[in-house]
Amino acid sequence: MRSTFHGLEVAKRSLFTQQAALNTTGHNIANANTTGYSRQVVNMVAAKPIEAFGMNRTTIPGQTGMGVEFSSITRIREKFLDDQFRNENKSFGNYAIQQDTLEKLEAIVNEPSDTGIRTVLESFFNAWSDLSKAPENADGRKIVREQALALTDAFNHTAKSLQDLKADLTESVSIKTTQINSILGNIAKLNGEIQRIEGLGDDANDLRDQRDLITDELSQMINIRVTEGTGGYTVTMGGIELVAGQVAEPLTAAEMEDYFASGDLNSGEVFGMIQSRDHFVEGYIADLDRLVDKLANGDMEIKLPAGSVLPEGTTLNGVLYAGANRTLSEDTTVTVKGLNGLHQLGYNFSSEPGGLPFFTNADGTTENLKASEITLNRELADNPTKIATSMRIATVDGEESVVRGNNSLALLFSQARDSRINFGTASEPDLATVDSYFRSVVGQLGVQAQEANRQLANSKTLVDQVDARRQSVSGVSLDEEMANLIKFQHAYNAAARNMTMIDETLNKVINGMGIVGR
Repeated sequence: MRSTFHGLEVAKRSLFTQQAALNTTGHNIANANTTGYSRQVVNMVAAKPIEAFGMNRTTIPGQTGMGVEFSSITRIREKFLDDQFRNENKSFGNYAIQQDTLEKLEAIVNEPSDTGIRTVLESFFNAWSDLSKAPENADGRKIVREQALALTDAFNHTAKSLQDLKADLTESVSIKTTQINSILGNIAKLNGEIQRIEGLGDDANDLRDQRDLITDELSQMINIRVTEGTGGYTVTMGGIELVAGQVAEPLTAAEMEDYFASGDLNSGEVFGMIQSRDHFVEGYIADLDRLVDKLANGDMEIKLPAGSVLPEGTTLNGVLYAGANRTLSEDTTVTVKGLNGLHQLGYNFSSEPGGLPFFTNADGTTENLKASEITLNRELADNPTKIATSMRIATVDGEESVVRGNNSLALLFSQARDSRINFGTASEPDLATVDSYFRSVVGQLGVQAQEANRQLANSKTLVDQVDARRQSVSGVSLDEEMANLIKFQHAYNAAARNMTMIDETLNKVINGMGIVGR
């Protein structure tokens, strides 16, 4: 015989299940715009049926259904898309940093412009050209001094900006490492919380969403591989285990540098920072230093005019000029050591034998000039009359005196802008003018920046594409949720109406039957 109150139990279970579905739908709607949220569904199953009691078997054909139950509330998530997103996200992080660094480098170099190094170089050589027109003019020498100081200041400022950018990237690695350690600790903590909750038979859906969200953030910072086991997520970077269950291994900035060198760190923002610093920024610091040193000391071919008198003891192209052969009888092509070597071939107003090196480091040395330290020779800066312009000596009564009106050296300086300097080595020469070399550096920067923009755009497209696919699976669709809301509401109302019907039936059985004949 069936239970009289069986219908109440069926209606009750239906109410509870539909109410859970309504609450879950409301939870989805509330989190429609929550980053990292995955929509949840109530998994409904038919309750286990019962049979009427009997000695050997049921005496009533068929089984008695017990209504509906929900076995779990699960989130909709596809691990394949998560792995694909994180794989693309690490490349996006790398290219984003490289593009940002190259953009800053373009701002520092500031070419082409009216205020960049090329403009200052042009003004420097123009000042020598003007001085060659009036070599005896003290004001012209002062202008050359000021333009030389402006040139060295431009080199100093650019080099300092590059060094500051390099230091910023190094500091950013340290800051990003701290953020990574925080995320690793949170993943380990969430592993423990999820394991505790799910060990009790519940579904830790929202905690899993939190863990996946911060794992996605981590994937943009470093290249990671995520696997899930009984203890939760295991996170590795190359061959380095960062999280295993509830244990996280903190990293240091120094370790990041080592992992970069070993290849364990091969993508992500931190990789982009170190790569940008060591490849791009360091590369342009080296290019600028090479430009400065070769301009001052590099091998430069010039043609000395006939009649020039070289300082006693000068050696050019292996030839020693001393005594009578100091005076050139014809135009002579020689190789000098940059503008420093050229300036030392001339004479200033004081008739000193040979000029001074034109450029020096801040400490007065002339070897291995650096863009961050180059300056006008202090003696020339303090006394511009020591700037040499003449290459002629007049001998009167056995005494040598400078021909002040001679402009040979000033002309050679003004023409040095078109002289080809060896920016390479003796075994692998790279002959170029100062302007063409600097143009090639700027052109290289432009190409690298363009390529970084292209790679960033492509990577962003791939990330967005994978994320869109992931959202199509895991994201909340308000239209779908509203349809579910109506569906579950009708089911709940029907279950409530069914319970009312059972209640009325039982009322009739209990209060209206068995009173005939009273």
